[in-house]
Amino acid sequence: MTAKKTAIEVKREPAREVVASAQDWEPIRSLRQQIDRLFADFDWPDLGRSWPHRAAMLPQTWPDFGAAVPPVDLVERNGGYELQAELPGLTENQIEVKLANGILSIKGEKSSERIEDEGDYHLRERSFGAFQRSFRVPANVDADKIEAKFDKGVLKVSLPKTAGAIQEERKIDVKAA
Repeated sequence: MTAKKTAIEVKREPAREVVASAQDWEPIRSLRQQIDRLFADFDWPDLGRSWPHRAAMLPQTWPDFGAAVPPVDLVERNGGYELQAELPGLTENQIEVKLANGILSIKGEKSSERIEDEGDYHLRERSFGAFQRSFRVPANVDADKIEAKFDKGVLKVSLPKTAGAIQEERKIDVKAA
C-alpha cells in the first residue's frame, strides 16, 4: 500500500503593522494571571492565599488539560530550510499553515465525540485539542516558494532560500593554528 502525500496550502496574509502589547513582553506575568484565574474557578477555601502557599498544598499530580505542543525540528538542507512537525492523529484538513509579517504559523485542531447508549448505561465523551506554533522566517527565504506537505502524521514545510542567498554562501576552510 503506497502512502498518499498531501500538499497543504500555505496561506499568505497581507503585511500589517504589529503592535506589541505589554502581555507579549511579560510572559511570566501572563502565565501567573492565567494560573490564578484557573484556580479562582475552583471553590477551595485556601485560594485567598498567595500562589506559593497554594502550590505547596496542591497534590503532586496535575491533570492533563490537553495543552500539548507538537515537537518540531528545523534543519538546513538542499539550499533551504525544512521544518518538520509531528502531528499524529490529525488530517491535512485539520492543519493550517500561514505566513504573515515574516512569521510562519502552524495551527491544528482535533475534536472527537463518543456516544454509547446500552440499556441504562449512557456514555457521552467529548474531547478537543488545539495548538499553534509560530516561527520567524529568515530573511533569506523565498516566501513565494514555501510549500507544506503532510504524510503519515508528519508535516514538512520547505522554506527554500533565495537565489542570491545561495550564491552568497561559501565554505571557509579551517586551518590548524
